[in-house]
Order: sequence, then structure tokens, then C-alpha cells
Amino acid sequence: MNAIRSLTTKTPAAIALGCAMLLAAGCGALPDKPARATLYDFGPGPAASASAPAPATLPTLSLAEFESNSRLEGTQILYRLGYADVNELRPYGQSRWSLPPSQLLRQRLRDTLSERRMVLGPEEAATISRGRGEAPDTLRISLDEFSHYFDSASASTGLVRLRATLVRTTSGGDRVLGQRLFTVRRPAPSADAPGGVKALVAASDAAVAEVVQWVDQLQQQQPRQ
Repeated sequence: MNAIRSLTTKTPAAIALGCAMLLAAGCGALPDKPARATLYDFGPGPAASASAPAPATLPTLSLAEFESNSRLEGTQILYRLGYADVNELRPYGQSRWSLPPSQLLRQRLRDTLSERRMVLGPEEAATISRGRGEAPDTLRISLDEFSHYFDSASASTGLVRLRATLVRTTSGGDRVLGQRLFTVRRPAPSADAPGGVKALVAASDAAVAEVVQWVDQLQQQQPRQ
């Protein structure tokens, strides 16, 4: 009874103060706003070599849209624990690619190829072939692996695996000039998302360089008649 009387006899100022204290306590218990994910891309890319041939010294090439499995179509940065469960792809929580890896890698490949030749997209190549009756060779890429791979808790690499197919369209139909699987690893400087990004960009640049060299050799060995 005394407690009830005490509550009912409190002044409005005291009641207001008590409510303010409860409100402050409640606000302090609210969760923080979710942290924004850090976005990564491939950066500006390596500078063109001063000794590289002038543009358009090699045959025009059509670069198809990349194919990839459904897990690589998103923007998550993925890693594998090879020492625990090699079959499980796991995403980093607060890190993302700015675009799906296949798009970032295709842009890097197109930029590099363009240093020595004209590179067309599928629609551009189709327009040219309709106009002159001869389609340029088409490079098709399937991206099969793109992950930060952990051999142990302290040792990891950026792992890129892709399959390249060079196709020539002739009056008798499409002819495969060559097909090759490229697997490239580059060491990661740290066992986290930033380290994985650096390793994957380095592995991607190395894979691009190998693909470009391979395409150049195939077209030089099998020129159009």
C-alpha cells in the first residue's frame, strides 16, 4: 500500500524523468545499423606494355558472354576450406564484388585483347557478318572456379579455373580451332577477404595473359584462307 501511495504521489517532473531514463535504456539496447558491405573490383589493370604491337595488328575477334555455374553469378566473394570441406563454397559476410566475377573477368580479358586487335561483342559481330558475309573468330569462356582457396588455416591462394574455346564460322558450319583448360593460383597476402581479393585479381590477370597468348598463337597458326 505504501508503494502504491508513493507512486501516485510522485510529481509529473519525477515521472517524466523516469520515463526518459527508461527510454534511454531502451535506445541503448537497440542493435546498430548493419554495416555496409565493402565493394571490390579488379582495379585499373596493368599498364599496357610499351613494346606491344599497335592495335588491330591481329584478326578481329568476337568475345562471347562468359558462362559460369549459378554460384558464380552473384557478387559474393567465395572461399573454400580445402583442409576441412573442399566441396563447400562459403561467402565472406561483409565483402562483395562490384559485379559478378564473370563480368569483371570478361572486361579484363576484353581490355587486354583490345591492345592488339579489334574485339567485338556478340551483337556487333553478328552485324558485321551480315554485312560482309564473314564472321570473326569467336572466343568462348566458361568460368568454372573463382574462389579464395585455403590449403590450411594460414596458407591460401586465389584460384581461377576457366575453359576457353576458339571457334571459326565457315560456310560449312562452326569449326573448333582449339580448346584449353586454364588453372591459375596466386598466393594470398592475408587469410581474409582483402587478401583473397588481391590473390584472385592476380590469378585473373595471369589467366588472361595465358588466354591471350593462346588465342594469338592459334590464329597465327591457322590463318583464314
